[in-house]
Amino acid sequence: MPGADRSILITGARAPVALHLARLFHGAGHRVVLADTPARPIAATSKACARYHRLPPPRFARQDYAGTVEALIRAEGIDLVIPTCEEVFYLALAWRGGAMPAKVFAPAIELLAEVHNKHAFIRLAERLGLEVPETALLNSRDDIEAIRNRSRVLVFKPAWSRFASHVLLRPPPQALDFVTPSPATPWVAQHFVDGEEISAYAVAREGRIKGLALYRSLYRAGTGAGIFFERVEDDAARELVERIVAGTSWTGQISFDLMREPSGRVLPLECNPRAVSGLHFFRDPARFVDAVLGEGPEVAPDVTAPQTVRLAMWIYGLPAALRSGGLAQFRKAMHESQELLDWPGDSAPVRAQWPALAEIAGVAWRERISLQAASTRDIEWNGPD
Repeated sequence: MPGADRSILITGARAPVALHLARLFHGAGHRVVLADTPARPIAATSKACARYHRLPPPRFARQDYAGTVEALIRAEGIDLVIPTCEEVFYLALAWRGGAMPAKVFAPAIELLAEVHNKHAFIRLAERLGLEVPETALLNSRDDIEAIRNRSRVLVFKPAWSRFASHVLLRPPPQALDFVTPSPATPWVAQHFVDGEEISAYAVAREGRIKGLALYRSLYRAGTGAGIFFERVEDDAARELVERIVAGTSWTGQISFDLMREPSGRVLPLECNPRAVSGLHFFRDPARFVDAVLGEGPEVAPDVTAPQTVRLAMWIYGLPAALRSGGLAQFRKAMHESQELLDWPGDSAPVRAQWPALAEIAGVAWRERISLQAASTRDIEWNGPD
């Protein structure tokens, strides 16, 4: 395999996707170093991890973060850095001067920022000739007032956000009294699209898709991140992803929230320029890594069973099932799905969920925020300063 035995740095070690990437690259013969801010991330306990490094929180110590990453790269002989979460923005900023001694598997900060902004992304898709939902940028209370009487057919959300945080779905007009957009913290108002939501995860090189998984989330942590994933196939969704990847010459990981209307038309809603849970549908290390780093053909997902994190299902899925009367469906889902943290000969990360959860819970308690907000508080990127 081209470039075997390279030293790879994977950041965002708190995330199951970082653990999964570590296992894939380790399984393909590479040395994997992991890094993140927490003391006890799940991926650090994996047999795929040669060494774990703690980093300063990039959101609050950007320069220290960049300097520590550079020192780590030099000390460990890193050839390639692969971000997994929103630290990708801070890494892209650190790489902007071109002096870093390794490559980063991500586009430049300007493109990352454009697709992360929920209004700019829709305008980009529109320029690429894609059909898009009506989407307006809100920079002031005057902008809110101009569309207040249409609130029941719109979705309101911050332009820079994640996990559906602060989303108002077809709200009554009075709910907009508490929305205070500004040029520094803009919102968007997007026409509500009825249909079936599709999530897309892609990995690409120079505008070519090297791997793509389409899936839907049947259970979520509240209204945000999915915790139970089922694969789907959709030609229109694939074409949409292909056109955006090609039109931006994308290199790195990229993910989309799409909506398939009853007619079969697929519209883009928003973009996340990072790894998401569709990655878990790839489990063949050699084929995946050869597609990403070598000259191998596009790799197709090789997992068909639904994937889940069982601990999250007990915490979020079971209460939701009890509230909705869907206990039988919950039992069926738990029976038919695979634990996405499971991996042959590498059981420690499953047990490591508990100390990792305790650390996040400590942040949530100290900051008086939700567990979900605490899980990304130190790496969130909410637009240029």
